[in-house]
Amino acid sequence: MQSNDVRKPRRFTGYHMTMILVVFFAIVIAVNVVMARFAIDTFGGTVVDNSYVASQKFNGWLRQARREKAMGWTVSSPAREQDHIVISAKNAAGSPLAGAAVTMLAEHPLGRAPERTLRFLETAPGRYRSLEQLPAGRWKLHIRVVQAKRALDLASEVY
Repeated sequence: MQSNDVRKPRRFTGYHMTMILVVFFAIVIAVNVVMARFAIDTFGGTVVDNSYVASQKFNGWLRQARREKAMGWTVSSPAREQDHIVISAKNAAGSPLAGAAVTMLAEHPLGRAPERTLRFLETAPGRYRSLEQLPAGRWKLHIRVVQAKRALDLASEVY
């Protein structure tokens, strides 16, 4: 038994081309929407508000950084302890930096929460714990450590 089932090739029509273009652009748009969403959700905010003004202040920032580096102080990364922030500070000799005044400005990276100023109490020589609580989440921290008219300014983050 012979079969004369010879299939004719299907014609490529304008409908087929339209569907190919629609599917292609749907995929491109979907990928762009997903990537834009990831970018918005993970962006930590602006680095500087005005780059021209920042460039004019750059040399002053370098001088300040050199002065601070010459002091030799080291400050640990801020850590959470029951919604309080804890840091440790050491002087150039590696001894605890006792008797310093520590303050911190906490900013939400996207401005979703108001700024908070934290004051610190020395709980042990060179170990400081915030008096105020800091709500959970990601915060940009501006830390200032002052001792004997010498100051160290740091920037950090806590999650």
